[in-house]
Amino acid sequence: MQVSLPISPSKIPSIFPFHHPIFPLQQPQKNLTFQTQASPFNSLKTAGYLSSISRAIDEEEEYRKARAAVTRKGIEIEGYFIEGLSIGGHETCVIVPELKSAFDIGRCPSRAIQQNFVFITHAHLDHIGGLPMYVASRGLYNLKPPTVFVPPCIKEDVEKLLDIHRTMGNVELNLDLVALDVGETYELRNDIVVRPFRTHHVIPSQGYVIYSVRKKLKKQYIHLKGKQIEKLKKSGVEITDIVLSPEVAFTGDTTAEYMLDPRNADALRAKVLITEATFLDDGYSVDHARQHGHTHLMEIIEHAEWIRNKAVLLTHFSSRYSVEDIRQAVLKLQSKVSAKVVPLTEGFKSMYTQ
Repeated sequence: MQVSLPISPSKIPSIFPFHHPIFPLQQPQKNLTFQTQASPFNSLKTAGYLSSISRAIDEEEEYRKARAAVTRKGIEIEGYFIEGLSIGGHETCVIVPELKSAFDIGRCPSRAIQQNFVFITHAHLDHIGGLPMYVASRGLYNLKPPTVFVPPCIKEDVEKLLDIHRTMGNVELNLDLVALDVGETYELRNDIVVRPFRTHHVIPSQGYVIYSVRKKLKKQYIHLKGKQIEKLKKSGVEITDIVLSPEVAFTGDTTAEYMLDPRNADALRAKVLITEATFLDDGYSVDHARQHGHTHLMEIIEHAEWIRNKAVLLTHFSSRYSVEDIRQAVLKLQSKVSAKVVPLTEGFKSMYTQ
């Protein structure tokens, strides 16, 4: 049975059922009688009480500001606000709220729950582990069942995984699980579609390109006047072509080999390319990166001529790197491409932080 609770800013529901209240029930308030003349002793007590309330209010305000700062973390890039975490071997979930989408689900960060679409690139736990929690949380908050895209070869196993959680937790996990193969197209809404593209990891994997959809008048009708075009349209003639423009591409875990595949050209000309760069320096070789199904920054630099994107968001750095290491690596790539290069560094520490 699925339990649905309203979202309240002061009380976050739990996905686990309880047989008894966690907190004692509030006693009904009694009528209070106040003295009209306060003694000095009572005045001191009142002053201390008010001071305590004031401190509590100040602390609550500071906490609220700190939480707001956390939720605002992210990057404005080519008209998209992109946020999330991507730490190699730990968790990856990259969120694009404008598209109501999360690429991979990691450990299901709370910000991902509001996204209607999840695109799973492969079955490693740091990319798919939070899927049952994501689906359960959507149901708990009375949000519509999400649409989750997976490579066709793992769909059956994902269904088994969700069935296990349904049985163990005695809960409903409602979703639309879509096996979407490389080259297939799925309409997310009337002006947005998605297509997977081939990537190269140590297990089956795929990336995704999100396209905007618009209609463009066919060339043979460009010379016509408005009334003529309207007449053709009313007669049932198809006067427009459908034009797909790649907006956002996400690779997931992969070697740099995807950059050399002509069939992946759209990923390299999307407005924003979100690609992994697990290794950044000589501490690990390019061969090591390839053997483990990952990309070394040196390979991205080597193939920089193929990058036609307006912006490149680097993700999935090894946890051995500091924020300063990552920023230094960005400068190396930035000098080789015209695209704006930005790193996703949430979750990484500064070398100056104890």
